[in-house]
Amino acid sequence: MKKIAIFASGEGSNFKAIYEKIICGNIPAEIPIVISNNPNCGAIFFAKENAISTLIINKSRYPDSDSQDIILEETLLKAKVNLICLAGYMKMLPKNIVANFANQILNIHPALLPAFGGKGFYGMKVHESIIQSKVAISGATVHFVDNQYDHGPIVAQEEVAIEKDDTANSLAKKVLTIEHSIYPEVVKAFCENRIIWVDNQPKIEVVIEN
Repeated sequence: MKKIAIFASGEGSNFKAIYEKIICGNIPAEIPIVISNNPNCGAIFFAKENAISTLIINKSRYPDSDSQDIILEETLLKAKVNLICLAGYMKMLPKNIVANFANQILNIHPALLPAFGGKGFYGMKVHESIIQSKVAISGATVHFVDNQYDHGPIVAQEEVAIEKDDTANSLAKKVLTIEHSIYPEVVKAFCENRIIWVDNQPKIEVVIEN
């Protein structure tokens, strides 16, 4: 059974979607730790309500960035984490974490990367930019994390059509529905060892049930 660390800064709706799949037995994993830079976010409240350990990493608690990196790494190693899931985490992961957990860190982005990704493209800013661009489709992307924002090998994407009367808010709701479906499916595949690498690109093996 895999052990997943969740990193979140906000409400953590994707964290909750993954947690619910774990509780119902769909994903063979457990969540030993939730990490955030925001002690008052919904993800931390949800973790505490469900008896999940939490760690707050920010400048007010750990002014020295090197200390932050060391404590973060020690916490993840102590929890024997196999997978890190970013669920609306608003900070760049330290290089030591990215290096030590190569191909073990997933992120969900509310657009079809590489479009509308990178530094500054987060939350409603993504959807506002998409609506302004007049493109016909949007969607969500799950990818492995490297040392650049919204970069790294893409594992899965799903599209959604943009209607003429869509706003940034209505598009955000459509995409969030997709996120809550696609992210747990990729996490499930990882935990079942069904993500394979072909020519340095991750592919999900599909299980055909008789």
